[in-house]
Amino acid sequence: MAKKKEVKFEVWAEKYRPNKFSEIINQTHAVERVKAFAEAKNIPHMLFAGPPGTGKTTLALVLAKELYGKEWRQNILELNASDARGIDVIRGEVKEFARTKAIGEVPFKLIILDEADALTSDAQQALRRTMEMFTSVSRFILICNYSSKIIEPIQSRCAVFRFKALEDKDVKKFIERIVKGENLKIDKSAIDAIINIAEGDLRKVANLLQAAAALKAKIDEDVIYEVASKAKPKEVYDMLTLALKGKFEEARNILRNMLVKEGLAGSDIISEIHKQIYKLPISDQAKIELVEKCGETDFRISEGANELIQLEALLAQFLLYGKK
Repeated sequence: MAKKKEVKFEVWAEKYRPNKFSEIINQTHAVERVKAFAEAKNIPHMLFAGPPGTGKTTLALVLAKELYGKEWRQNILELNASDARGIDVIRGEVKEFARTKAIGEVPFKLIILDEADALTSDAQQALRRTMEMFTSVSRFILICNYSSKIIEPIQSRCAVFRFKALEDKDVKKFIERIVKGENLKIDKSAIDAIINIAEGDLRKVANLLQAAAALKAKIDEDVIYEVASKAKPKEVYDMLTLALKGKFEEARNILRNMLVKEGLAGSDIISEIHKQIYKLPISDQAKIELVEKCGETDFRISEGANELIQLEALLAQFLLYGKK
């Protein structure tokens, strides 16, 4: 009896994660410096800071592979500090790994702390001492979104790398890489939708494409917004335009459809309203005041207020400004 072919399921965010410096999209300023460290087989402690999905963790892992070759897994400790953020983790698991020698030619191990800005103040103080004590046998790469949350004594001991938000052309390049690799059929409108939703986060790009590909053979704009559970920009723009023209009932129907039928979260609708305000044919002063109203509504919803009532009240503000 013939054996069934085993189907291998992979997470595309990991499948298409770069394995070489040359495969990393953009961030040239950081890649070139880190590549020079790898070639010299000597690196300082490093701090990678910037928006999510811009290649911080990827660059750290590529560096590890370049340094240690096939033995890279045995020579690195990778922790997510948002899961293990207390002082006990630093004094225990991190310190224990940091004090042992590396396997192979490179004389130090690599400790990668992702989301290091989630570490408590006490944990960061303990980390500072660990970095000082075991520099001869360990190097640290701290990865964070906000470097301001890392204490100054740690920052001063690290070479700091600032990762920039990726441009639309960079995101499009990554989309094309996955589309080609998976032999996908995709509309141009869907590519534009992914770029709009991802906001430079390549991890989000890969996840959106994988989810959309599982639903439809040909990926279009509608399925992208469906899997992302995001409001469509045109739908929100039309809703706001109707409100400005005094057509409140029609605007309200679009809002109810998004909340009830499409099941979108109020916070996501507000986020898209905020983006669309700047495209409306109204004065700058009106835009400023409506952005303020948007912020107030967002705060009330985050505090537990009824989403429909708050969003209808926000739409009413647009109607009032339309009458001025």
